[in-house]
Amino acid sequence: MKPRISVLTLAVADLGRALAFYRDGLGLATDGIIGSAFEHGAVAFFRLNDHLVLALYPRASLAHEARVAATASVTGAVAIGHNVASRAEVDQVMAEAAAAGAVITDPARDRFWGGYGGHFTDPDGHLWEVAWNPDWVLAEN
Repeated sequence: MKPRISVLTLAVADLGRALAFYRDGLGLATDGIIGSAFEHGAVAFFRLNDHLVLALYPRASLAHEARVAATASVTGAVAIGHNVASRAEVDQVMAEAAAAGAVITDPARDRFWGGYGGHFTDPDGHLWEVAWNPDWVLAEN
């Protein structure tokens, strides 16, 4: 398999609330909710970087499409990593997330591997890591 992961879809309990968190709280650009004219079609897309898209999809709709049982528990199963260019940027993103309603599960701090970072969960319990790694040079997009 060639690595062509291009969409990361998060199942959400309330699409409007999740849209507000990511768009208004974290400042991610989006055209808003589309596809509402179709049963199980409402979704919000956010273009991130390097052709990666974050999709927010109602939990019941994703379960319906994938033909699996909907699940409410997501915290700790996967962590989404957001790497930044400095310690100060870690603190800034963590503060933005908290102001948007995120739950800080692990405040930013020095890490055993030499970097600095922290963790938060979004309103649906999806776990995010915000990290600065002094050994990584980030490309500007």
